[in-house]
Amino acid sequence: MRVLWFCCWLFCAIPAWAAHGYAMWDDLKYPAGFKAFDYVNVDAPKGGELRLVSNQRYSTFDKYNPFTIKGAPPAYLASLMFDTLLAGSMDETASGYGLLAEDVTVPPDRMSATFRLRPEARFHDGSPVEAADVKYSYDTLVGPFVSPAFKTSLEDVEGVEVIDARTVRFNFRKPNREVPLIVGGLPIFSRHWGMENGRTKPFDQIVTDIPIGSGPYKIGPVRFGKDITYVRDPDYWARELNVRRGSNNFDRVTVKIYQDNTARLEALKAGEFDMMSFYSAGDWARRVTGKKFDSGELVKKEFQHRLPSGFQSFVLNSRRPLLSDPRVREALGLALDYEWMNRQMFYGGYPRVHDLFGNTDCEATGSPSPEEAKLLEPWRGKVPDAVFGPMYQPPVTEGEGQSLRSNLRHARDLLEQAGWTYRDGALRNAKGEPMVLEYLDSKEGGVRTVAPWARNLEKLGIGLKFASVDFALYQQRLDKFEFDITTINFPGTNNPGQQLADIFGSKAADTESSGNYFGVRSPAVDALVSRIAAADTKAELLPACHALDRVIMHSHYLIPQWTLTAHRIAYNAWRLAYKAPMPPYASGEDWVINTWWAK
Repeated sequence: MRVLWFCCWLFCAIPAWAAHGYAMWDDLKYPAGFKAFDYVNVDAPKGGELRLVSNQRYSTFDKYNPFTIKGAPPAYLASLMFDTLLAGSMDETASGYGLLAEDVTVPPDRMSATFRLRPEARFHDGSPVEAADVKYSYDTLVGPFVSPAFKTSLEDVEGVEVIDARTVRFNFRKPNREVPLIVGGLPIFSRHWGMENGRTKPFDQIVTDIPIGSGPYKIGPVRFGKDITYVRDPDYWARELNVRRGSNNFDRVTVKIYQDNTARLEALKAGEFDMMSFYSAGDWARRVTGKKFDSGELVKKEFQHRLPSGFQSFVLNSRRPLLSDPRVREALGLALDYEWMNRQMFYGGYPRVHDLFGNTDCEATGSPSPEEAKLLEPWRGKVPDAVFGPMYQPPVTEGEGQSLRSNLRHARDLLEQAGWTYRDGALRNAKGEPMVLEYLDSKEGGVRTVAPWARNLEKLGIGLKFASVDFALYQQRLDKFEFDITTINFPGTNNPGQQLADIFGSKAADTESSGNYFGVRSPAVDALVSRIAAADTKAELLPACHALDRVIMHSHYLIPQWTLTAHRIAYNAWRLAYKAPMPPYASGEDWVINTWWAK
């Protein structure tokens, strides 16, 4: 969860500003002393059970530590059990309000952020949350046993100082408006978690030790491989705090695990759980039906949101020799007939992704502005020439002069330029080697969306083989970048920053388990990401975002897929209630878990 502190015109009047919250660019919506967020029902009854289906792809869990690389934790554990220094709101972006911290102080030079902890903040074992726990959490999350995404996002943090038992200061390497947001959103856990015989075990050996967090829920009954129940802590220290009032209303949150989508859907129809988000257009249009829907017990509804589109894409691993040439990658994208797929397979339900920053101010359009051109010009000759022209648009197959046939002709020309020609029944290079690629997935159902693309690639002489493996092996191969092509859904953001270095940075390209699945190694990209992270105003941020958008999309590291502009949710209307409307920047499941209540 991203959260920030804000100090505006008062910067010039006083040396620092201690505030109840932090906003990245503008004023906080909620003033000091606010009673509760607008989107919650402060009179919501406490009690009852929310029964969910796991939102994760793996079919079991084997640990309670959600931060280490190896193993699979239960769904929702991190958000339900670990509080953060600041808590974000669902009806504004890039803002946060004191949760574990009662205030945050950032000096005018923005080289540090100091958090004052609430004296009443407590871990589940009753011990106080202290500055030493915050430092321990930070030191652990940038250590060797944790996902490298933490270390990358915290790259501009020089270190953490314990000022006193309730005061902790994060020192920064350079000014960066986003870094207070990042550190304010770190999960905080007790330094005594995993303690054995008076010593804390190495973090990678903390596996099934019950987490010592300070969140609203604890672990209750567990059936490994089947379900886990989180039990609301009646003594939760923040239950009357303004950022928590009206939330966490269920006594129990049970998360069930099913082996596949069909089993999940049938379990919903049978009433085995209360709520499910849908990402399959076919399921939503044709299979979310049955007696319980007819009676009104189950309701399916689309909740419109204003979240960024994200960039769910076919990821092309440019580390692989067959995919190292951008002309080859562009040709692969030309063979995807999205319009046919949306019409024949998705019931017209998906707008197409166009770029990295869809539905945000960071989305690049038209030709580069003077500010964008100034950032791009030093890299002329080192980035695609197309970067200096109109913004990338995915190829289409409908409309005047547009067709799959013309796209395939263009693809054939690009492949010839890259040294690939069709002979002896296949597309071959100068050595006579055929182009055969592998699409990696962890579920057999994915072949349905890949098959039409594979048929079109076959017309070019390219073989695309579908490989379905179990999720553990799938994740292992992703971590080691041992794949040609796969699909990944990258969530969007209104406030891009240092996290982009984990996705597109050169250092991340050589770091196992990083998010740079594309294999991007570009000094131009590194420089633009640094400009984004260091932006002091939106006027500095937006040109850098637009320039990065152009470079990545015109380099054809990804083939854009599709997105949703609404949360498609089926829920039990006889058991659950909520306050309308849905806050615009909420994820569907978080909104349900945090603010709905049992009838």
